[in-house]
This record gives sequence, C-alpha cells and structure tokens, in this order.
Amino acid sequence: MAIISAYPVGTPASGDYLVGSDITTAGTQINPTKNFVISDVVATGLGYTGYTSILTQAGAVAPTEVILKNDTIAAMTWARTGAGVYTCTASAPIFTAAKVLVFFNQGQIDAGVWNWAHTSPSIVTLGLVAGDGQITNGAFEIRIYT
Repeated sequence: MAIISAYPVGTPASGDYLVGSDITTAGTQINPTKNFVISDVVATGLGYTGYTSILTQAGAVAPTEVILKNDTIAAMTWARTGAGVYTCTASAPIFTAAKVLVFFNQGQIDAGVWNWAHTSPSIVTLGLVAGDGQITNGAFEIRIYT
C-alpha cells in the first residue's frame, strides 16, 4: 500500500471519485472498498436536494428565473395563476409533504408580506399580498429533505 502523502494534492470536482468503505450490517461483507462520487457524498451529508434561482416578475406574466442550482431530478416551470400568485411546477412529483422548505426574498423591492404553500407533490405556490410586479432579482430556494 502506498503512503498517502506520496499522492499529489488536487482540487476536487463534483464528478470526481472518493475512495471509501461501504459498510453493511446484514450478510457477508464482500470488498467494502468502493468509489463514491464527490457530489453524492456532499448531497448525502446535506440531507436535502434543492432548486435555487433569482426571480423577477412584472406585469401579468409568470416570473422569469436565472437558475443558480438545481440538483433535484426535476425541471421547474413558473406560471402566474392570479395577481401576486405564482406556481413553481416540478416535472416530477418531488415535493413531499412536511419535507419541503421555501426561502424567498423579493430582491430590490420590499413590498411586504408573502407566503408559500405545498400545493401538491409537484407544485409549490408563492403568494405576494401586494400583487404583481413585486419581485426584482429576488432570491428563491426550495429545499427537499430526505
């Protein structure tokens, strides 16, 4: 076996492998040494997947987004369903009741009260009491806990 300090120091990327031991408590253990993908190790440690974007909304249209991160298994689509009411619809039923959190700010506008609701396994609804045109570069994040 090589001495660990003999290996060069590198900068890990999310797709790189990490050598580790896969330990089970049932059955016979056969070669527990495995390769793990760094991004999977990080996701396991966090305990959630997420979707993060910058939102802007004006007029009677759906919010536009700049996606910063989406490590869920679904694509997200925004719609306007009424004045100040917007839905984020996932392409798969990933929003498990009591395991979803939403963090939001309106960005450059402080128009007051907002709320969110877990509407269905694939829809989260965002409501702004002040109505349309109240989001400019707002930070929006959905976390889905395992």
